Amino acid sequence: MAISGKSVNEVLSPSRSSLYSDDDQTLQSSINVDSGETPLTKLCSKHKREVIKFFCQDHKAVLCSVCYTLEHQPSSCLVNYIPDITEDIIDGKYYHDIMRTMDTISNKFYELKDSVNEVIIISNDSVQNVLLDIQAFRKNISQRLDELEKQVEDAMNIIYQENSEKLKRIETHCNDAIQCLQKSSGEIKNLNTSKQADKLFIEINCVEEFVKDCEKQLKELANFDVKEYTFKKNETFSTMLKENSLGTVVHKTLHGARTAAVPCIGTRQLSFEGEICVDTSKDKYICWITGMTFLTTNVLIITDWNNKAVKMVDTCSQSVKDQLILDDRPWGITKVNKSELAVTLLSKRTIQFISASSNQLRIMKHVIKVNGDCYGISCFQDKLIVSFHYPVMFQILDLNGTVLSTIRNDYIFGNSLYILTNSNSIYISDSLMKTVTRLDWQGKVTGSYRGLGLPHGMTWSDDNTVFVCDKERNIIKEVSEDCSVGKVLLSNLKYPHAVCWCAETGVLLYSCHTGNGKHNNYLQIYKQSEA
Repeated sequence: MAISGKSVNEVLSPSRSSLYSDDDQTLQSSINVDSGETPLTKLCSKHKREVIKFFCQDHKAVLCSVCYTLEHQPSSCLVNYIPDITEDIIDGKYYHDIMRTMDTISNKFYELKDSVNEVIIISNDSVQNVLLDIQAFRKNISQRLDELEKQVEDAMNIIYQENSEKLKRIETHCNDAIQCLQKSSGEIKNLNTSKQADKLFIEINCVEEFVKDCEKQLKELANFDVKEYTFKKNETFSTMLKENSLGTVVHKTLHGARTAAVPCIGTRQLSFEGEICVDTSKDKYICWITGMTFLTTNVLIITDWNNKAVKMVDTCSQSVKDQLILDDRPWGITKVNKSELAVTLLSKRTIQFISASSNQLRIMKHVIKVNGDCYGISCFQDKLIVSFHYPVMFQILDLNGTVLSTIRNDYIFGNSLYILTNSNSIYISDSLMKTVTRLDWQGKVTGSYRGLGLPHGMTWSDDNTVFVCDKERNIIKEVSEDCSVGKVLLSNLKYPHAVCWCAETGVLLYSCHTGNGKHNNYLQIYKQSEA
């Protein structure tokens, strides 16, 4: 953009040398201009107390007096005083160019939003088609198929939910971008209509960087990948009733897990002791227990995603003692102290604190607002560590919500749902990377275990190994403290999702996620055998 006008030296002082006199005269005192225009008021983003007054044509940047003095000297830059170069800005080419660019980007976001909606329909239809194929194939097969059909349907429900959540988040980003662009566009239009040339010029230049960010974001969001699935029948199954699957839902695997060597960690025998029903009269849907933690030896607190609830379970009487209904779906839960817990609320992007007595749960006023979709949470010595999606990151916060540090590494983490902490380490299970990764409190990776299919919930054992649910392989594995080795602890389970261990009683409980109330509404109980 070529703009003519007075040199900034003519505006700042009679001579260039006066800016650098021996008495260190300030730049502001050198300015003596009466432009007759509305006073400039927009403050510099770098120097918060300085008003923007100048424009560097070489760097296409608006400047305050300090910016000019420190970074845009006349020996290297052509700088103008803004009131001298804005005569043609009202209804001019510069104004119309930026308005056209913003309108174009807004339209592209609308198009991307429409495209997401179309893909949602295609994805949903593919799910329905798979279910129809399963039902048609099942007609000629005997009773053996009942359980196997359910396994495939459950896998499709997981795919459907992951697809829907992914596309919904893209749609939300589109709406946010459109809203920001419309707001900026409205401000520019108002300044143009009121013929505030200087402010209009500043606003346009300030918004240009935002527009570039929007263009970059648009390209990144448009490159989404949601798969359409079909059901591939097992043609030999009618004569092979001992097959282990009804069929497969075809998709491409992005990351393959390598099989790790599994030397002996230790000898631990667990036996099945029964189950606890956590379904209550207040529930509207089948339970989905996504998180759990022991408040005391015999009191377990669980989060029920489907019913927007936190429940208190008495493991002795094997009953739900209290239930707290929230205004959003809870995912992760952690014990803060002997009477307080913290729960992540994904959609509201908040951490809700809850008080717990021996027989009652109560919502506290204490809420922490976070800047992302929060999932896993763990508390250690009054510090919270939380995992986020969109963007993928981890944050360490104090109990007041102050961010102490942020950890990002897109090459190591992709879908981190659960977190454990102790004095030395942070453990993270990632279902996309198929890993349990160990970090120190500075965010440095100190170990990674890859012998997993679809890792989810984790809990500490009594000797600092980690128990982790593997939903793909229907097992719970015990992983060493340094994440170098692991061994199967329990096998032949029903899509284990969340898990909790009580060292005092030697009791392990885990939840299922099968889409079937027969399994989802119950916690499975295992007890360590006496040596």
